[in-house]
Amino acid sequence: MPYPAVSSTTSTQESLPFVTVVIPVRNEERFIRETILQILQQEYPLEKFEIIVADGLSSDTTRDIVGELSRQYEQVILMSNPGQLPSSGRNVGFRNGKGELFLVIDGHCLIENRKMLKEMAEAFSQSGAACLGRPQPFYIPEQPGWQRAIAIARTSRLGHSSNSLIHSKFEGIIDPTSVGCAYKREVFAKIGYVDESFDACEDVEFNYRVKEAGFKSYFTYKIAVTYFPRENLSGLWKQLVRYGEGRARFMMKHTRTLNFDMLLPVLFTLGVSAGWLMGFFHWFFLLLWILVLGIYLCIVSGVSVSLRKSEPFNFVFKLIAVLFVVHFSLGFGIIKCFFKKWFNWI
Repeated sequence: MPYPAVSSTTSTQESLPFVTVVIPVRNEERFIRETILQILQQEYPLEKFEIIVADGLSSDTTRDIVGELSRQYEQVILMSNPGQLPSSGRNVGFRNGKGELFLVIDGHCLIENRKMLKEMAEAFSQSGAACLGRPQPFYIPEQPGWQRAIAIARTSRLGHSSNSLIHSKFEGIIDPTSVGCAYKREVFAKIGYVDESFDACEDVEFNYRVKEAGFKSYFTYKIAVTYFPRENLSGLWKQLVRYGEGRARFMMKHTRTLNFDMLLPVLFTLGVSAGWLMGFFHWFFLLLWILVLGIYLCIVSGVSVSLRKSEPFNFVFKLIAVLFVVHFSLGFGIIKCFFKKWFNWI
């Protein structure tokens, strides 16, 4: 049985803000129970928080599990998310929550800090910020399989955006675009809600609007949440193609955000896919393609060897494959979205 949240003294309880934890889910039967129980075990008064699970019409037993927990704990509230997307799921929680503060958590994560809600409230109070950002490190399994390789590779500088703070550990004022996760209610009153046309990167787009509206944002490692990486290359490919499509929609909606860092995966994907075709026109282009691809593989191999540490040497090949999939799938997703937009326009 789960441990109930630890109560505080009456005076302390009265001073704490009410928190709405928003969990958008779809088909999370393997993990949703444990995620909810981790929140219920927080050292925060039971009467001072609620957990809104916005279910996107799951076809598995997710709704049954959440429904069972909602009958056991009045803090757990099951709501339907007809839009099925994470973006619409966030809005279900934001629009229906009673909180002064709102925190978004995925249905599949590890919350190791049982004082997270309390320290979130303190960070809001002490910083005067309207938005908080957090680290989102990956859980690294012990077995040297694909999931471990994905976790390690994506933690490296080649495995995630150079603009992202998800693997940082500090406290201070930030641009929340890549890491915003908690908000005061006043944010919604000023900028509205999440754009439900986004199937991915809805948080990035919303956080960008938080920044553009002039809200102060603060980053604290004390509210870190550990996420589980995809278990295989197929899952990683699907995830990052969706993320690439979301990034493309973000760039099209906010054209000022377009930069070389975002276009680099596109150039890589196009170069790998079409560069060799240029060799049919002239041998020089084929030679150039081989040279550039060779340099890329040397860089990725060197990074992979440095990341291997005590793993078996063949683990290096897993790391190389993961980094290649990360770079290629992101570019593919961005290109795919641009082509969809272009064909729809025609």
